[in-house]
Amino acid sequence: MKFNTKTIHGGQIHDKAYGSVMPPIYQTSTYAQSTPGGHKGYEYSRTHNPTRDALEKSFASIENGKYGLAFASGLAAIDAVIKLLQPGDEVISTNDLYGGSYRLFTKIFQNFGIKFHFVGMDKTSQIEDYITPATKLIWVETPTNPMMNVIDIEAVSKIAKDNELLLAVDNTFATPYLQQPLELGADIVMHSATKYLGGHSDVIMGALVVNDKDLADRLYFIQNASGAVCGPQDSFLVLRGIKTLHIRMQRHCENGKAVAHYLAKHPKIEKVYWPGFESHPNHDVAKKQMNDFGGMVSFVTKGNNYDEAIKIAENLKIFTLAESLGGVESLAGHPASMTHASIPKEEREKTGVVDALIRLSVGIEDEVDLIEDLKQAIG
Repeated sequence: MKFNTKTIHGGQIHDKAYGSVMPPIYQTSTYAQSTPGGHKGYEYSRTHNPTRDALEKSFASIENGKYGLAFASGLAAIDAVIKLLQPGDEVISTNDLYGGSYRLFTKIFQNFGIKFHFVGMDKTSQIEDYITPATKLIWVETPTNPMMNVIDIEAVSKIAKDNELLLAVDNTFATPYLQQPLELGADIVMHSATKYLGGHSDVIMGALVVNDKDLADRLYFIQNASGAVCGPQDSFLVLRGIKTLHIRMQRHCENGKAVAHYLAKHPKIEKVYWPGFESHPNHDVAKKQMNDFGGMVSFVTKGNNYDEAIKIAENLKIFTLAESLGGVESLAGHPASMTHASIPKEEREKTGVVDALIRLSVGIEDEVDLIEDLKQAIG
């Protein structure tokens, strides 16, 4: 089954009761039993729910995986992955990553004796310098948030396998439409399904997909024991969103390209970050492991002018100034004060997240209107 068909039919069956084409919303916390322990596969909705099961099967299908898990948020999904570890274990993480991930690693799990190394992975050879007998996991985000760095998943996978380490890849920016990390050697794929998978800025959710049954069982146990599961209504919304993922991503990519090229030619813009440029440091890697370059674009104003950046963000009319990304509508954000405010300034700026950086989530509106909006906002 091809990807465009999987988004609609992958892992799905018609409802057995009445033949409903869309999985019903099973808005229930518990299920009747004919005798103690005698049930139809469902006992309690924290553990299993038919609507969530349908979504988890869809997650697995579109990522070419065997097991999918749906969580209450992307951070809840990351939380479950780190709970695979023990005090004293070490993690090598991308140094340019979502601020919430950094906060979870440093402010929560570091307090429980797990050590994190934040490494620039655009040159994968740098990873090996941080591997110790205590290393258990490599955490990759690619393209990275918000600098759009691209990391060679296949190369990192070889390092992980040579050292018997788990490799987890945050695939939120690329989505499985553009990039499939399990096919490139990852053990775990993570998504903030709030973003492109849901696609309509109306739900909060996280996802994990794996191929190994033992790993899946451990994650299912953590999911059930910790309880950070999504509800049936949210499951229904994301399942519906996935059905248009392929056509939405086509337009996101087209509009992202148009916006990136417009900004690159603008005299008031100093630098544009987008993997589709041939000048991008890992453009060749992006071409190899991605089917297109996505709808995320970041840029810095000329002279790294903070006041100018804030003025642009406030003057946008079609782009909405808001956190998050991946919805049908275009959003603009100021990472230093919004999504990445939890990262200390000196750490942020090491990776390029300066105070004049603006991140755009380019939606599926008409590209002419988006460019006109940027034109009037930048001046």
